[in-house]
Amino acid sequence: MKQTSFRQLFLALTIVLLILGLNSCQTMDTPQPPDAKKIPKELTEHGETRTDPYYWLRKRENPEVIEYLEAENEYTKAVMKDTEELQDTLYEEIVSRIKQDDSTVPYKDNGYYYYVRYESDGEYPVYCRKKDNLDAEEEVLLDGNKMAQGYDYFQIGSMSISPDNNMMAYSIDTVSRRKYTIYFKNLTTGEILPNTLSNTMGSCSWAADNQTVFYTVKNPETLRAERILKHRTDQTQSQDQEVFYEADETYNCYVHKSKSDKYIIISSQSTLSTEYRFLDAANPEGEFTIVQPREEELEYHISHFGDKFYILTNLEARNFRLMEVPVTIPGKQNWQEVIPHRTDVFLENIEIFNNYLVTEERKDGLTRIRIMPWDGGDEHYLNFGEEAYVAGISTNPEFDSQKLRYGYSSMTTPYSIIDYDMETHEKELKKEQEVLGPFNKDDYETIRVFATAGDGASIPVTLVYRKGIDPEGRNPLLLFGYGSYGNTIDPYFSSARLSLLDRGFVFAIAHIRGGQIFGRQWYEEGKMMKKKNTFTDFIDCANHLIDAKYTNPEQIYAMGGSAGGLLMGAVINMEPELFNGVIAAVPFVDVITTMLDESIPLTTGEYDEWGNPNIREHYDYILSYSPYDNVEPKEYPNLLVTTGLHDSQVQYWEPAKWVAKLRDVNQSDNLILLKTNMEAGHSGASGRFRRYRETALDYSFLLKLEGIME
Repeated sequence: MKQTSFRQLFLALTIVLLILGLNSCQTMDTPQPPDAKKIPKELTEHGETRTDPYYWLRKRENPEVIEYLEAENEYTKAVMKDTEELQDTLYEEIVSRIKQDDSTVPYKDNGYYYYVRYESDGEYPVYCRKKDNLDAEEEVLLDGNKMAQGYDYFQIGSMSISPDNNMMAYSIDTVSRRKYTIYFKNLTTGEILPNTLSNTMGSCSWAADNQTVFYTVKNPETLRAERILKHRTDQTQSQDQEVFYEADETYNCYVHKSKSDKYIIISSQSTLSTEYRFLDAANPEGEFTIVQPREEELEYHISHFGDKFYILTNLEARNFRLMEVPVTIPGKQNWQEVIPHRTDVFLENIEIFNNYLVTEERKDGLTRIRIMPWDGGDEHYLNFGEEAYVAGISTNPEFDSQKLRYGYSSMTTPYSIIDYDMETHEKELKKEQEVLGPFNKDDYETIRVFATAGDGASIPVTLVYRKGIDPEGRNPLLLFGYGSYGNTIDPYFSSARLSLLDRGFVFAIAHIRGGQIFGRQWYEEGKMMKKKNTFTDFIDCANHLIDAKYTNPEQIYAMGGSAGGLLMGAVINMEPELFNGVIAAVPFVDVITTMLDESIPLTTGEYDEWGNPNIREHYDYILSYSPYDNVEPKEYPNLLVTTGLHDSQVQYWEPAKWVAKLRDVNQSDNLILLKTNMEAGHSGASGRFRRYRETALDYSFLLKLEGIME
């Protein structure tokens, strides 16, 4: 055997040392994630004790908590540093598609045309109106760009004009906790009145005297909408009179004005029950009258027209039906049927005109708009002409009109506002969202496919992609899902999404149970003690898309936010190797602890959605899927988690705790990143353009995993 020379040994040793040195340098340069300390906290319920090592992160006022969140942000920034140029490119690309000096389609109300416009480079809306006609002089009601100066976060909630058109109430949130302050502006003099209303829902309704408004106040701790107060513009908030208190902690209360302007209406709402009361707007000192006292699982919603209330209700009608009743005897024993219940049609909404009744219905997973003349004439449905789309009744404040304004969009069609003449059947496109740059909707295709769930249910999935994708499945695909509260995620258009499609991504929406795309039954099969259907549906949709060769196991990704973030957490516990990467935005992941804490916003009002864990059966079921409680040693996928420090819907500590626990037990080398917006809440950054910095981060995370860096 040939002997190794000293020179060869020296060279080999030198190479080894160089390699070790390089590896050492690389290790030193590789960002290291923060190590969240553990302080065990025992939580006992129903005789069982859970130990939460990261419970301490709930204390927002603790400097160590802020330091930890900021350290996570620095880690995310360091890991994503190689995408900074890509993030800038994506941001500029997305923003470049937005028409900067844009405006909404004006609508007429009480003699004025109202619209919102945006100025070039302006982050915030400018609210305007013109008297009598669109050629009149513009009156600027609110300039969001000027009002937002000096605030890290700024949001105009709503505005309401007095019946005489001379006063305006408007609301502002500068913290992102959805606690709005209402201001009053004299539209004749421009004066902002000194008396303001704090801790409100953000909207109010004017009585006919032009001096009195009714508004909702939140509980300062739980943020539950619990009281309706009456305010005169010449008085301070401390002088306001309480006209209604919602004592049941599972309900919230709201106030609005009927389209007829005849009544002030208070609604009390829980997940499965409602109750309405009304007051003549001309008699603000009067007493409210109940329409129908609340009953368990009885839902109804009222609209006023003439001498009747029209009532959309689930009374003996799972998919809802329409009733009418005289205003003078509004109880359910007097309700008379207008549109009967249909097992295959979900009645979602109505709009009333002097000569027409318009309904918004859902059949076979798609929205239909139905025109019904009161005189029994030419009843018909609008024809939309696409396989998958989203349509809905828009702003129609006037009764005396034969034109219906509605909105329309699809995955390839930008959002459009259309006026439809209900007599002549003619459509007038008032505005289609303008997408600047080289966009041609014919370059993209949208289809709907169906996945089969484990129990045989057929789950629709809507896809959009740039034409010419690889038919053998070598395509990255992002699957989006929500599946809670009966909220249906319709196939909507997104100009920002084009940045993914143009880089080869397929985008898909899984219309899973817990939503309401197939009516109330679809919702009921994805809530409470059937919640796990939501998660398994999503998994089945992902597997179907792989089997159908729209993508492959190495290039499939998932995204969901809020309750959709719960979906993400449950799915990666159940099938951790299914997705290459997951984005969980403001995720509701610490379900059992949150639902046991009645001091947290939303908790008591959501027992009918998730269950009440004070009940042992509910506790066991929630605990069996709660993402945080089911984290265990596994190979978890790449994960980007986003949250807001001031989130009032899902508290920041849920995703923070979840990330810390995942990192502690994760057996893969995949990325686990947490990004906290330190100035924002549940909806993310405010402003028309700034929010797309967050979108650019999300997209760059996916593209980084795909090796696409431009």
